[in-house]
Amino acid sequence: MHVTFLGTGSAMPTGERFQTGILVQNDGRQLLIDCGSGVLHRLQQSGVGYENVSTVLLTHHHLDHVADLLPLMKARWLAGEEHLEVVGPQGTKGLLDDLLDVHEYMQDKLDLQVREVVPGEFTVAGFDVSAYETRHSLPCLAYRFDDRFVFSGDSEAFAGLANFAEGAAILAHDCSFPDDVDVSNHPTPETLGRELAGREIGRVYLTHLYPHTEGRHEEMLESIGRQYDGDVRFAEDLKTISIE
Repeated sequence: MHVTFLGTGSAMPTGERFQTGILVQNDGRQLLIDCGSGVLHRLQQSGVGYENVSTVLLTHHHLDHVADLLPLMKARWLAGEEHLEVVGPQGTKGLLDDLLDVHEYMQDKLDLQVREVVPGEFTVAGFDVSAYETRHSLPCLAYRFDDRFVFSGDSEAFAGLANFAEGAAILAHDCSFPDDVDVSNHPTPETLGRELAGREIGRVYLTHLYPHTEGRHEEMLESIGRQYDGDVRFAEDLKTISIE
């Protein structure tokens, strides 16, 4: 399995980190998780391209996770592709219906299939997926793929989500702000370290990074490390990880 971080940033652009998007590949299967602003460009830079992504799995519906969804549809249509599947939490069909109401000319340009999922197990793009509800300001799901890769989506750090990631080779976890920012719906390093303490996870990558984290990476890693002694690193746009 290969995991490529297409966008590791947030709703506040830095110019270096685009908004959320992760590409998961295995044995010819390709799945795009979230599709924030800039992800369409990162797909091209990754060498995969929008022509080769026919399924998108959404964690939730905040703008920085869906902004490039309609541009992806248009690009695929212009490239002669005929199909796109969008899978996500409850409300995903309403989201797509509303987008297409605004941009009526895109209606019926693709064979668009929309599927809503709830916490539990399902299959998408050939991947066996488990979903777990996170703690965020909108309904949001974390996903675990083939028991090897976990993506937290947007969430506070809490024991249930840490348990969901137990035993994974790779966990990509929201860590939006340093400790001195008073924030809800996202974790700080101290809260993330506390909830991960004692968990067995191969490696943790921090993502969904706001500009507030720039220049403070070492400080954030030290804060996590005071309670969690596992391998923790910062994700970067276009970084690919191979998982055996």
